[in-house]
Amino acid sequence: MPLLKALIQDRQLLISSLIKYSAEYHGENDIVTRNNDGTIHRTNYGEVYKRTQKLAHALESIGAEPGDRIGTISWNSFRHLEVYYATSGIGCICHTVNPRLFVEQLTYIINHAEDKFLFVDTSFVTLVENLKSDLTSVKGVIVMCDQKEMPETSFSNVYCYETLIEDQ
Repeated sequence: MPLLKALIQDRQLLISSLIKYSAEYHGENDIVTRNNDGTIHRTNYGEVYKRTQKLAHALESIGAEPGDRIGTISWNSFRHLEVYYATSGIGCICHTVNPRLFVEQLTYIINHAEDKFLFVDTSFVTLVENLKSDLTSVKGVIVMCDQKEMPETSFSNVYCYETLIEDQ
């Protein structure tokens, strides 16, 4: 859609535009987060944008479509930031689920939202395993780790986050 010349902005105000703008104009600026194990993770806006694009393509390749709800059960992390931008970038809704709720509440919330995929932090895999038989809409689980940290799980459609984006 062409933008009106009289408007002060020169781009659409989309969430996906924010990370693209940040990569373009502040690409080398640091983003620092603390991992679950207490270590520090450093990246920058340029790298986050690249990984966000890969994740968006990966989500589409496993069946995510505009309008789908993508649940996250995770602590704040660099991967959670990437999920936020990737989901909105392809027209999906990033549905953050509070892991501190009771199992019954989590089940109700995920089913009511009709989350199609769940991004799960490694520390919550056991929790989500306990919900598995009652989840009606979840088609796949993405564990937010690299291959060497991938836990054992009984999910049939389970993906390793880093492997998923590596393949893009």
